[in-house]
Amino acid sequence: MKQNDRSGVGRSTHQALPDPRNATVQIYINGVFHPRPDAKISVFDSGFLVGDGVWEGIRLHNDSFAFLDRHLDRLFAGLAAIDLDIRMTRAEVADALRSTVDENDMHDSVHVRLMVTRGDKTTPSQHPANVVDGPNVVIIAEHKTADPAVSDQGVSLFTATVRRPPPDTLDQRLNSHSKLHEVIALIQATRAGADEALMLDPTGAVATCNATNFFVVRSGELWTSTGHYNLHGITRAVVLEEAAAAGITTREQPFSLTDVYSADEAFVTGTFGGLTPVSEVDGRTIGTGTRGPVTSRLNDLYGRAVAASVGL
Repeated sequence: MKQNDRSGVGRSTHQALPDPRNATVQIYINGVFHPRPDAKISVFDSGFLVGDGVWEGIRLHNDSFAFLDRHLDRLFAGLAAIDLDIRMTRAEVADALRSTVDENDMHDSVHVRLMVTRGDKTTPSQHPANVVDGPNVVIIAEHKTADPAVSDQGVSLFTATVRRPPPDTLDQRLNSHSKLHEVIALIQATRAGADEALMLDPTGAVATCNATNFFVVRSGELWTSTGHYNLHGITRAVVLEEAAAAGITTREQPFSLTDVYSADEAFVTGTFGGLTPVSEVDGRTIGTGTRGPVTSRLNDLYGRAVAASVGL
């Protein structure tokens, strides 16, 4: 496995090309814009204190947000699940997203992170009754273009010992601020010399990666996990839909590391990186160790779906 540089960030599916414009972006906090160095949240914020909140990562292409309705569906479903009243309608959230990119004169290749926490507490505690006022809504928009070297060369994965918990412990379909188990898994992977972590579910079947959804290609079929132990990624859903429409057999089913090691291709999906090939898992080369033909075809199909979603 290739070793990461401990002095900085190693290869990652979220690796972006440097862009000096990000130093001067304006950050949205509860309807007010702040210069990046001055954008601050209270130490009594629920997200800071106990990870109480949900978030979305959204891409801006051609002056439009890709798959915005799907992202808002997931956001509001998550808010309902944790009983958090954002005190904004879907239209008002969409307007806040638009005002943020307009404030920063952004039009394309932009990544937006929308975060909602329960709000500031009167004292450090878990209890929602200690919230002082309404929720905190933060929107960070940055000029971000995925590093083409990652997309071309792929990433290596290491199977972490940290498992994805079951729905009755912490439902992984929630895009919550509680990500410590994923961080620990990533640390294990990078310490082992890999780029990111592959995570198993409580049964030992493959679940997902620490920050992306995982797929393998076997005999022309597309396999991914059941979805019971991972975030239902927007990109994941679109890839499954596009594959099925193109006549590719898709399977959401349990499978093991044995199936991964002998796969013809593997890739991960995410809002920022789209489809990123996986070159190796646990030191085992997957297929040829490069982007395979099915991954390439799905990448093209996904690109067309993104273009259609933004009116291109």
